Amino acid sequence: MGDLPDKERAFFEWYIEVLERSGITDKRYPIKGMNVWTPFGKKASSLMDRLIRSKIEPLGYDEVNFPALIPETEFKKEGEHIKGFDEQVYWVTHGGKTELDIKLALRPTSETAMYPMFALWVRSHRDLPLRVYQIVNVFRYETKTTRPFIRVREIHFFEGHTVHLSAVEAEKQVREDIDSFVAITRALCLPHLSIRRPDWDKFPGARYSIAFDMPLGGSKTLQIATVHYYADNFARAYGIAFEDRDGTQKIPHQTTYGISERLLGAVVGMHGDAKGLVFPSSIAPVQVVVIPIPGAGDSPELTSATEVVMNSLKELGIRAVLDASDERPGSKFYRWELKGVPLRVEIGRREIAEKRVTAVNRLGTKTPLLLEGLGEGILTALSAFDSALAARAEASLRSRMVQVTDGGALNPEVVNVIGWCGRAECGHEVEKTPGLSLLGTVEDSEHLGKLPPPVCHFCKNPTNAVWAVAARPL
Repeated sequence: MGDLPDKERAFFEWYIEVLERSGITDKRYPIKGMNVWTPFGKKASSLMDRLIRSKIEPLGYDEVNFPALIPETEFKKEGEHIKGFDEQVYWVTHGGKTELDIKLALRPTSETAMYPMFALWVRSHRDLPLRVYQIVNVFRYETKTTRPFIRVREIHFFEGHTVHLSAVEAEKQVREDIDSFVAITRALCLPHLSIRRPDWDKFPGARYSIAFDMPLGGSKTLQIATVHYYADNFARAYGIAFEDRDGTQKIPHQTTYGISERLLGAVVGMHGDAKGLVFPSSIAPVQVVVIPIPGAGDSPELTSATEVVMNSLKELGIRAVLDASDERPGSKFYRWELKGVPLRVEIGRREIAEKRVTAVNRLGTKTPLLLEGLGEGILTALSAFDSALAARAEASLRSRMVQVTDGGALNPEVVNVIGWCGRAECGHEVEKTPGLSLLGTVEDSEHLGKLPPPVCHFCKNPTNAVWAVAARPL
């Protein structure tokens, strides 16, 4: 099939080609931006959903499922919110040939579907906190260039919604959600920046928004998740109130937490290489592929040894596949590397004689493992692979960010880290460099390294150690 495009020089060409060759999605569906989840891609998506559930349910979230259609009367109750989605909403105007009395919005997000029900569910302080989530498809009329997982019109979406007694409790929830996302991305070997969006770029209707961004595709950045603090804005619009312990009526405070299929796009874009996909073991549809290396006269022994290997893997719940097809070993290696399988286990005449296998991880590290205790050896190899993958991703993230000090010129070919005083006038100065936008202020400098005390890049006033990121958003 030929070599893949160069990832560094032609990221999006590489990205699309990797998705098509690996069979993770099929973009030939006859509606732009609505792609088909293949069995391989759906397995990865389901494993990611399982990972998300495992990190957020311990916080007290319960799963729900709300309708996809939202009456226009409910959708328009919060004015700022509706303006934010005005150009993206799909409207249902007819049921068959009958024109509807009230138009129905196909959900772009679910605040306006959930909150009328929250007003019925929340009556007393005893009903709080309320924490629910759903994993559903949302729909947005995306007019820019669509790309699978990154920019689509039908979005596989996790959304958490909470209601709290007070601002203090709601903002505590924000911090817990941020911590849970860190745990999710660690399992994905995916470093990111937590960035508080400037007021002019926060989620419509939010008091503030924390976004999680990752450099991707050279100088660009991808927003992979968000957490929002709504204060009592939506509660007032939708009549959500509760009777407090002293008998007075109070307005609760709310938060939301959103993760879309972009997170899978980020895994593809960050970890993939010249050979194709590279999956972390947490969401790899196939964690281990076992490949027998045939030789003259050793088929019964090879079959027996292969069975022992597969049984030991399955006993530990490892997602393993045996490739006993008649293809040449080199062709098998190529296909499974393209699909991003973390670990390949080879077994042939030499391995049988030495009572071992040869394990080769997706980054090329080769390790001999004894058949005795093989399962534990495979788990150790997978853990070592994930650690190496995380280190490689961290190095990639840092390499794409440049600290700009002493008023140096901003560079649209990199991700610029600058000091910012917080004033809108200075923030908008970033936009004078074509293609750049001020993403916001960095909440956690873990991935930035050591930084000197900053001053605003533009007005030179002290910034109290606040850093901002100027980049080309995807």
